[in-house]
Amino acid sequence: MAARWGFWGGLALFTLMLILPAPEAMPVPAWRAAALVVLMAVWWMTQALPLTATALVPFLAFPMMGIMTAGETAASYWSPILFLVLGGAMIALAIERTGLHRRLALAIVKRGGGTAGSMLLAFMTATAIISMIVSNTATTLIMIPIGVAVIRAAGIAEKETGGFAGALAMGIAFAATIGGFGTIVGSPTNAIAVGIIDRLTGTQIDFLTWAMFGIPVVLITIPVCWLILMRVQHVHKGDFDPVAAQEGIGEVGKWSSPEKRLVPLVAAVVAGWVVLPLITPWLPGDALTDGTVAVLGALALFVIPDGTGRPLLTWDEANRSPWGVIMMFGGGLALAAGIGESGLATWVGSALEPLGGVHPVLICALLVLIVILVTEFASNVAAASAAMPVVAGLIIATGADPLMLAIPAAFAASWGFMLPAGTGPNAIAWATGHIALPRMLKAGLLLDLAGVFIMVGTVWAITSLIG
Repeated sequence: MAARWGFWGGLALFTLMLILPAPEAMPVPAWRAAALVVLMAVWWMTQALPLTATALVPFLAFPMMGIMTAGETAASYWSPILFLVLGGAMIALAIERTGLHRRLALAIVKRGGGTAGSMLLAFMTATAIISMIVSNTATTLIMIPIGVAVIRAAGIAEKETGGFAGALAMGIAFAATIGGFGTIVGSPTNAIAVGIIDRLTGTQIDFLTWAMFGIPVVLITIPVCWLILMRVQHVHKGDFDPVAAQEGIGEVGKWSSPEKRLVPLVAAVVAGWVVLPLITPWLPGDALTDGTVAVLGALALFVIPDGTGRPLLTWDEANRSPWGVIMMFGGGLALAAGIGESGLATWVGSALEPLGGVHPVLICALLVLIVILVTEFASNVAAASAAMPVVAGLIIATGADPLMLAIPAAFAASWGFMLPAGTGPNAIAWATGHIALPRMLKAGLLLDLAGVFIMVGTVWAITSLIG
């Protein structure tokens, strides 16, 4: 029903805006681009069409509106950051194929201690670490079965929602989302935000720069989330039997040959991302990018034998890469290009000039709060695609440090913890039957409010230090 209303409602708003005259001082192409932004935002938020299908709309609309030619629109669907997403996804698939992710998870969990609180924190830590490289949804799919096994082995009832059981289910989901903030490849939304900001403002955010902000946010948010869940779920020491739980975790056995051969490659790729900004000044132009490093690592997966008579990754396995997400990313980039070419970004910047006298921290806090509200009810892609043009306008209007506004807004686009359908991890955790909606709403609301201070405060502190 929502999809149907969204489809026709979006078309009605789009048509109405095209019929009405443009606001004063706004160029007609900019008004047409604004109409398309509204249409795509409504369709993305209501999923009136598949998200990837909506991403194709700019290719149809912009040439017909006279904003860009078909060739220019098609070219705008691509960006070097796409290769970072693609290469990172293939490396994550290899990690999943070899079972390396499960070894890491169990190694951390088995050292989680003998209390309910320490085991919850261990699960959340393991989940967040994996989610920095593997997508947050895939990470949740990895960790939830392990968590459910621990719940069952500890003698907890199958549909129990109180105490440790509910805290663990929510903790895994929340930690998967939080861990995704750590790196650009941790969540597709990160890359979408980075690409749009680059397209609209020319500000390039590389892997190391993002991690410099993202990892501290993860380090701060995981303990805060843990404390919230401990209080909301009323977790007590008696909720948990450590001996039974250890038996439920199981064993992973000796290191396999594929695991041994994959670890150095993953380490080399991460090292390449870290070192690249340091050597870029000595390289010609854009000879190497984060995407170059990711693609090089991905290609190596098809060449390096895994010790069992096959390469670390085959194409049938690599073909599970998130092509739909990449296309959605392209749609966001194309929309951003049209916003820039039509003059809409400049007009938004001019309209926001009165905010030039407001402290950037206050602007950032309000922006983050609004984006969090939007992403609780809309897809992360929709939230990022709608927010980033506004961020670009604010940067132009206020002269604020682009990182100060862009990175918190990018984080906020994925900061949805209140509703089961808010994120993929939330939906997967909800399916376990161990989560009570009122407690999820309460924990999510507290984490949303804490997130405003965490995101804005962390980014402000780091930009002040490096500025």
